[in-house]
Order: sequence, then C-alpha cells, then structure tokens
Amino acid sequence: MRQAEMVTFGGSGLDRAAALRADAAAQAAMWADPAARVLPVWRGKVLVAGAALGWVAPGHPALAEAGPALFLGQGGDGPVFAVDISDWEPEADQPAVAGGFFDPTLQAHPALPDMGFAELRGVMAELSPRDAELAAMARALFGWHRSHGFCARCGARSDWSDAGWRRECPACGAQHFPRTDPVVIMLILRGNSVLLGRSPAWPEGMYSLLAGFVEPGETIEAAVRREVAEETGVKVGAVRYLASQPWPFPASLMFGCQGEALSEEIEIDPVEIEDAIWVGREEMVQVMAGLHPRIRPARRGAIAHFLVANWLADRLE
Repeated sequence: MRQAEMVTFGGSGLDRAAALRADAAAQAAMWADPAARVLPVWRGKVLVAGAALGWVAPGHPALAEAGPALFLGQGGDGPVFAVDISDWEPEADQPAVAGGFFDPTLQAHPALPDMGFAELRGVMAELSPRDAELAAMARALFGWHRSHGFCARCGARSDWSDAGWRRECPACGAQHFPRTDPVVIMLILRGNSVLLGRSPAWPEGMYSLLAGFVEPGETIEAAVRREVAEETGVKVGAVRYLASQPWPFPASLMFGCQGEALSEEIEIDPVEIEDAIWVGREEMVQVMAGLHPRIRPARRGAIAHFLVANWLADRLE
C-alpha cells in the first residue's frame, strides 16, 4: 500500500540503541549527558507543550518522585528517556480525571509551566513522527510494567531490568519481556461500500472499521474472516495486508487489512458490537469531513481513519 508507513505511530527511524539497555555504565553516562532529554508520563498521559511532547532535563524538580528511567534510544540530538511520575498528586484546583473512553482533561504540574499532561489519543495526530513514536513506546512500556509486576511463573514480585525493557524474577530467575498483542482491523468492501461498526462504549455516533484480536494458531487472514463473521455475520473472501500501526492503548500491533465481502446481510452479535452498517463511498466522504448528520468517523490518527482516507483517495494499491 502506498504511504503505509505514514500512519500515526508508524515510526521515525529512531535509533533505539538496544545494545545499550543492559549496560549500566552506558546508561549512567547517557543520563548525565547535558543533551539528555526526559519525557514525564503521568497515569498514562504524556507531557505536551502545544503540539509537541514536553521534555525536561534529568535533574528537573518535577522528576523528584519519578520511578526508574526508561531508555527510549538515541534521539539524534542526544539520549532520550521517559519516567513515570504517577505518584504525583495534582493540586485540589486541577480538573478531575474523566473516566470512560477518552479523558479530555489537561493536568498541569506546578514545576512545568506552559505544559500539561494530555491523553495521547487527543494529541497523537498533531505530534511529529519522532514524538509520536517516542510517546507510544513510553506509554506502552509503562503500562506493561504496571500490569506485569509479578512473575507469571512463580508469583513473586519481579524487578525492573535493562533500562525498562525487561523484568527479572529474583525468586525463580524467570525473565519477562514487553508484550505486544496482534490485532486485525478490516476495511471490508462490497462494491462501492465499506462495512462499519460501533462499540457501545464509544462516543455517540462514532463508527469505525471492525477489529479483533488474533487468536493463537491463527493467521491474519483467518482472523479477519472470523472476526467479521462473528460480529456481523458477513462472509469474507480474499484478504490482503495494507498497513500496520503500533497502538499503545495498552499495547497492540494493528494489522490493517482489506477484505472482499461475499455477503451483504448483517446480523450483529450484541455481545461484540452495538451496530454495523454499510456506508457508500459518497456518504463516507461526508462522514470523514464531519458533515454527516448521524455518523462520526474514527479519531484522526487511528489506523481506521487512515485506511478509510486512503480508500477514498484511491491510494490502496
């Protein structure tokens, strides 16, 4: 697919310098480098300054209660790290963190003027490719550490290792590495129409492409056919890969595919989705422009939005 790697979080050629992760002396030297930059993350939100990530020096006062430093790589101008400062409690006058699908609030830190902690979904489409890649890495890895603090083999608490890229169990010696869950997301076409669905947890009117996790022992193509059949009853024939996107909510790799529908009748599984509809190309142009009276598109920056936009622009080949 043309422009496949232009998807948000699609990468920026970052030198992740994986060989330096287990080198304690190199990590200490890079942390002391005057060019080193640190991205603070607070309860899954990344620090932003306008349309860019908010970076601070390793000795910044805002990092006083930070956890261990996660090494992200060599950013071109110097080493880049991220730290989790989730133990910081905002002042009473700060907006309460909103629950649900998306949190629009911006948390300000008294030591970080003109910056704030924002939900990555809300800023992802505005970030540069380099900032988007770094933010996705940091959010996904800190999420993994929060949910994998104990050894899956013996149950003992595991320890942070390799600059955040591994956990070790001091009791049984097991090593644990960050996981990425494979997910298929499908541009299912029939004639001049695309199949859309919506989850009951989504904002009112929002529809997107169907998606689902790849199961053990299953190919990407088989997962596409199974998920579409389970959720809508639509049978799918030919399937081809289009593009992928790391999705750090919490840690998935989205495999964008195109599928040819062999049937049209929809019979939804209400346990899986709330609704599914066929939308014609002309109507989809309205949807993507935000002019449709009923349907809202997937969020800009998501691979669903990317695939539909490229379909409408005839850029899938």
